[in-house]
Amino acid sequence: MNDTDWIYNQSGVVPFRLEKGKAQILLITSRSGKRWVIPKGIIEPDLSPIESAQKEAYEEAGVSGKICGKAVGTYTYNKWGGTCTVKVFLLKVEETIEDWPESYFRTREWMSVEEAVKRIDEAKLKEIINKLPIIHI
Repeated sequence: MNDTDWIYNQSGVVPFRLEKGKAQILLITSRSGKRWVIPKGIIEPDLSPIESAQKEAYEEAGVSGKICGKAVGTYTYNKWGGTCTVKVFLLKVEETIEDWPESYFRTREWMSVEEAVKRIDEAKLKEIINKLPIIHI
C-alpha cells in the first residue's frame, strides 16, 4: 500500500428531505460547475467515514442532519491518477444554511429522485439512488 492511498478512500452523502410526502434529494454542482454530484470527499485520518461525510455535507452543500443507518452503497470514479472509492450514506437534512463554506463556487438544488438520477453522470451512483428506501416512502 502506498503512503498516498488514503486519498482514494472517500465518503459522501445523499441529502434528502420529505416534501408533501415525497422524497427530494439535494444535489450540488462540481467545483467546475459542469456536473451535478453529491457532497463527498476524502476520509480524513482523524474522522470516521460518517463524520467525514457529514463534514462534506456542511462544507459543500450547507446542510446538516442525521445519517440514516449504514452506508447505502459505494461507487468509484477516477481522479488524481487513481480510482477513488466513495462510501455513500443517506443524510436526513435537519438544517440548511444560506452562507456555507463553498457557496461561492457551488450551486445546490432540491429535486425529485427521478430528476437527480437524470442529472448524475456516475452509473453506479444512479443505481444507489434508485434503490434508496426513501423512494418508497
